[in-house]
Amino acid sequence: MTRMKVASLACIAVLFAGCAGGPKQPDRALPDTAGMQAPEAATGYTEKQAVVSKKFMVAAAHPLAVDAGYQVLRAGGSAVDAAITTQMVLTLVEPQSSGIGGGAFLMHFDGSTVKAFDGRETAPAAATEKLFQGPDGKAMSFYAGVVGGRSVGTPGVLRMLELAHRQYGRLPWASLFAPAIKLCEEGFPVSPRLAALLKSEQYLKRDPVAAAYFYDKDGNPWPAGHVLKNPELAKVLKDIALGGADAFYKGQIARDIEAKVKNHPTNPGGLTAADMAGYQAKAREPVCTGYKSWTVCGMPPPSSGGIAIAQMLGILEARNIRPFSPRDGALDPEAVHLFSEAGRLAYADRGRYVADTDFVPLPGGSIQPLLDKRYLAERAALIGTRSMGTAQPGMPLGTRLAWGTDNSPEFPSTSHISVVDAWGNGLSMTTTIEDAFGSRQMVRGFLLNNQLTDFSFDPKDANGPIANRVQPGKRPRSSMAPTLVFQRGTRNLVMTTGSPGGSAIINYVAKVLIGTMDWGMQVQQAISLPNFGSRNGPTELEQGRAPDALVQALRERGHNVRVMEQTSGLQGIMRVNIHGEEMWLGGADPRREGTVRGD
Repeated sequence: MTRMKVASLACIAVLFAGCAGGPKQPDRALPDTAGMQAPEAATGYTEKQAVVSKKFMVAAAHPLAVDAGYQVLRAGGSAVDAAITTQMVLTLVEPQSSGIGGGAFLMHFDGSTVKAFDGRETAPAAATEKLFQGPDGKAMSFYAGVVGGRSVGTPGVLRMLELAHRQYGRLPWASLFAPAIKLCEEGFPVSPRLAALLKSEQYLKRDPVAAAYFYDKDGNPWPAGHVLKNPELAKVLKDIALGGADAFYKGQIARDIEAKVKNHPTNPGGLTAADMAGYQAKAREPVCTGYKSWTVCGMPPPSSGGIAIAQMLGILEARNIRPFSPRDGALDPEAVHLFSEAGRLAYADRGRYVADTDFVPLPGGSIQPLLDKRYLAERAALIGTRSMGTAQPGMPLGTRLAWGTDNSPEFPSTSHISVVDAWGNGLSMTTTIEDAFGSRQMVRGFLLNNQLTDFSFDPKDANGPIANRVQPGKRPRSSMAPTLVFQRGTRNLVMTTGSPGGSAIINYVAKVLIGTMDWGMQVQQAISLPNFGSRNGPTELEQGRAPDALVQALRERGHNVRVMEQTSGLQGIMRVNIHGEEMWLGGADPRREGTVRGD
């Protein structure tokens, strides 16, 4: 395979080195069908070069957002300051993926302490476990739940960013909104990716407000290059800049959101202004685990990303994936086999045990039983020479309740931001409105999420209640996996990374971790590797990046191989050593429009 061409960086001695068209929209919310789709359509693959800087760096999903974050860093802003500005611009220029109408998870390192910030949406107080069941008691189809007010959860990203800014901001809150406000008023060119997604989108036109913004008078989507202005969003951002997050969660904006949700003509929802006013972002303890010479820290529940990645690393450490590195960009079949089987085992536990721990305890009451070395060694021993097909959940120490298996399809249309600042702070933030264009409901210039469809559509199965069932005030389980990596036993940050991609996020991020930590790659090389893995279903290989020889070798090992679009949007920044001087090296996913910039 020769398609992957990365920057020539022979001069760099990486600190890790030395260690050996749009998808068909599904009809049912079932992992074996819906889970095979990509949350956003593929729009091409463009080779990207790694970027090197000395002082600070920002990587994100759109050049205008990256430039805005970069200017904040140049002005003396912190990593959190840059993330706030970057997110506000993404709300405007990448509306299909994230925004102030959605939620986010943020991992932050302040030079000594790692902290996890939870800005996940919550279910309204009026929600019940039958939210996504029809009159016959059966789970409704996915898009019957998505489109309209039913799927909208209380947005969390602004409360979370405000909480992080109070602790780690350096520049005034109001100043961080100026770049996005200016772009709203002066306009921005529609990107090729946004134009392509609008062209394939089926549901957005049903909302008159969204239709008037995203389409011309004849109903045609705006083409790439069209200058789009958003004065309504500019006014909202000005209000938030002056009044803080309260301007969004208390007052007219919150009442407008309630009216939009409750007055949908065919699929109204239960979100109220009281739900908005009561929302709280939370600081949580991160999931940190040792892997060989590193400590990897990820997001705890309600995200499943940190636990699942830690499980995969523990299983792969027991099986030692290191010797099976790619050659000339071509994946080794044994590496894909081991990685996919580890994923099956992790996803099996994820589907059975992981949910919002404020409502549903993990086995033994903590993350430790799921990450216990002996438990993971037992799980690793289940990997044979042939694929196990579908893995069964394990029985970690402390398992007492019989749980059902979640059937949420999880198509988060998502974005990722990685930042390091001049003071050594590092940040990894994954942000989402769930499906592409969320609930397809636009209010005051921004789209509302459909995050509630990340809950299981069924509250129970034959095995018992499902941990990730709908409950009022509960946060739906996520796969988002913002990740920070450190040299083990030190406080030396060596990488920040993460990705969008629905439930495949776990595999995308784990690929980058294995590529850098085990195979000695720099971060751009690891990002550009073909995507691969399993979500406890078929072994998935990236379309256009899977040679016949690899497919055949896996099938001979008993794998059910599915070659498909895998539209990751990985961003990453890692510490490198160039001629004895420590620098930052950043990479962006060639599958999307992201860039990296730093000084």
